[in-house]
Amino acid sequence: MSAAIKETTSMKLDKFEKDEAKKIFKQLGLTMGEAFNIFLHQVNLVKGIPFSVKIPNEITRKVIEEARQGINVDDFSIDELNETKKT
Repeated sequence: MSAAIKETTSMKLDKFEKDEAKKIFKQLGLTMGEAFNIFLHQVNLVKGIPFSVKIPNEITRKVIEEARQGINVDDFSIDELNETKKT
């Protein structure tokens, strides 16, 4: 296997998602760059995004739009959510 030529690039990423992902990569013994290279390798291997990406159906799109507008959304506390998970 030949040595890969490395290239520096810049991307605008969601800070929270990036920081959370970095924690996971660290546990896996990977740098952010190594993780992205794995992703790029998989994209090239499968000739597409290496996980399922689906367009939501009409009902799901409607629910998402309503949630964005605050329609049909009930306030709840974390405690209430945790209680729901127990039952």
